[in-house]
Amino acid sequence: MRILSGIQPSGALHIGNYLGAIQQYIALQDGNEAFYFVADYHALTSVRDAGLLRKYVFDVLVDMLSLGLDPEKAVLFVQSDVPETVELAWLLSTVTPMGWLEKCVSYKDKVQQGLPAEHGLFAYPVLQAADILLYDADLVPVGQDQKQHLEITRDVAERFNNVYGGKKGVFRLPKPYILDNVAVIPGLDGRKMSKSYNNTIEIFDEPAVIRKKVKRFVTDSTPVEAPKNPDTCPLFGLFKLFAKPDDLAEVERRYREGGIGYGEVKTRLGEALVERFAEPRERRAEWVAHPDRVAKVRAAGAEKARATARTILEKARAACGVG
Repeated sequence: MRILSGIQPSGALHIGNYLGAIQQYIALQDGNEAFYFVADYHALTSVRDAGLLRKYVFDVLVDMLSLGLDPEKAVLFVQSDVPETVELAWLLSTVTPMGWLEKCVSYKDKVQQGLPAEHGLFAYPVLQAADILLYDADLVPVGQDQKQHLEITRDVAERFNNVYGGKKGVFRLPKPYILDNVAVIPGLDGRKMSKSYNNTIEIFDEPAVIRKKVKRFVTDSTPVEAPKNPDTCPLFGLFKLFAKPDDLAEVERRYREGGIGYGEVKTRLGEALVERFAEPRERRAEWVAHPDRVAKVRAAGAEKARATARTILEKARAACGVG
C-alpha cells in the first residue's frame, strides 16, 4: 500500500510525536510504498522567523533519520520542495465549501479563544488535502486530533471527483491509520502532550533534562502505601509506553496493591526514556556532523516525490480544464 504522512517543523520533536507518528512511520516503511514529509508550509501559520524555520526543518529531517526512517525504504522530503502541492491546493479550494472549513477544530478553537485567525489556518485542511491526494495515498498515519482533517480530505476528494472526474474519478480516497493505544499521549500536566501546553518531553533532550522534566509530572496526593489505579493514572499511562515488560508488570502490581510512590515511578520513567533514545541520540550526532548527507537525502526525496506529484497534478489539471 502507499503510505503518506507529514509532520510540522514547529519546534523540537517530543515523545508524543514519536509515539503518535514517527514510530508508525518506521513500522510502515517496510513492505509499503511510503512517503513522509516535513510540512514547512503548514508551519508558517505559527513560525514567523525564517532562520528558525530552516533550523526546525533540518532538525526534523535529522530526527526522523536518527529514529530509524530509512531513505532507501521511504521517500523523505520537504513539503515546499514540491511546488505542485500549492497548485493542487488551489484547484481543491475551488470546490471546497467554506462551511466545511468553519467547522474544523483548529480554526474554531482559535476563534472561540478570541484570537486572530489568518486565512492560512482557515484553509489549512485544503492544503493538507493536497498533501495527501497528490500521492494517491491508501493509508495516512495520523494522530486522533487530525482525524477530522482527514475526513475533510476524503470529502474534498469526493467532491472534486463528482464535479470533474465522471465515472473514473481523479483521486483515491485515503483511510486514516490510528493506533488506539497511543491515540492520546499524556503530557507533564496530564493533558494531551502538546507544545501549545508547554507540557512536552523532547526526544533528544539531554538525559539530565529528561530526568528533570519527568520529575515535574503532575500527580495526586495518594500516599505511597495506598493502592492506586493504573488505568486512570496519566503517569502510569506514559510509563507503560516505554517500560520493559517485567518492569511494567511489577509497577502495575504495586500500583494495585499499594507500596509504590509516584516519585519512584517518575525515576523509572526517566531512565526508560533515556535508555530508549540512547542509540538514536548517537546516530543524531553523526547526522548533525554531516549536513551534506542530510541535504542529499532531502534532494533525492524531493525528486522522487515530484515525479509522483506531477502525475497526479496533471490528472487533476486535465479533469478541470486547466492548461
